[in-house]
Amino acid sequence: MKYAVIGSAGQVGQEFNKVLPPQDVILLTRENIDVTDADSVHDCFEGLDCDVIMNLAAFHDVNGCETDPNKAFQVNAAGAWHVTQNAKRNGCKVVYFSSDYVFGLDGHTQLPYVESDPVGPLNVYGASKVAGEHLVRATTKDHLIVRTSSLFGAVTSKKGWTFPSMILRRARANEPLKVVNDQYMSPTYTLDLVRTVIHLVEAGATGTVHVTNEGGCTWFELACRTLVAAGIDYPIEPVHSDAFPSKARRPTYSRMDSEQLESWGVPELRTWKDALHAYLAEIGEVKSPNRVPSSF
Repeated sequence: MKYAVIGSAGQVGQEFNKVLPPQDVILLTRENIDVTDADSVHDCFEGLDCDVIMNLAAFHDVNGCETDPNKAFQVNAAGAWHVTQNAKRNGCKVVYFSSDYVFGLDGHTQLPYVESDPVGPLNVYGASKVAGEHLVRATTKDHLIVRTSSLFGAVTSKKGWTFPSMILRRARANEPLKVVNDQYMSPTYTLDLVRTVIHLVEAGATGTVHVTNEGGCTWFELACRTLVAAGIDYPIEPVHSDAFPSKARRPTYSRMDSEQLESWGVPELRTWKDALHAYLAEIGEVKSPNRVPSSF
């Protein structure tokens, strides 16, 4: 099976490049394709020999989306439509990556969101991803929408760091650490995400699937666990979100679980604590992963 990865320079795109055999992946960046430009997408797909299109192109600056909603919908919604139209024309499956931020409007829930739960975004970014999901579903049946959350991995995004690595750096620099303790989410290791998505595609999965590491925590809990795993004794102050004013509202609870993985014969991901330890081992912060499931 041959994959084309749109957005291959990003965090998850680079992870696909690490995991997939070179002969099985076509790497596409903004230089090759502008998803907001229908002609650019059409031209890129001309002669493109692949079975699966991984659409990782996204405008995911959450505050930036509030400032420029037009760009958010152009990239995350219209862009998804352009890609899916051409994937269908070329007989390819399309995999569209979405977010836990499609949820959050129900601020009183204490149960993990599953695929059948109604969406309810709180911000422009989440709304633009909901729109992208709808356009993908409406365009082709041969689609897989992957919702994921709070990513960390050895390969970083353009900002050059992940949340755990930032916590380690600031602790070692003796900088004050204040971390929000009222936003509950599902941390996800990009290596586990990518391997699971490949497994889903090979199983012929379609529809919408949540792919996150098992369990959930607040950002404060994730920070504390990071320092403990790395053997660093350093104080972290838990604070309310109001301590960090933001243009975009963020869900107080966006933990996700899956009711679909099992139906496709795909095992649940390991716990976020085990995944965090494996990540820290991968970047040389701990000696070895504490527990790695046989499926990985």
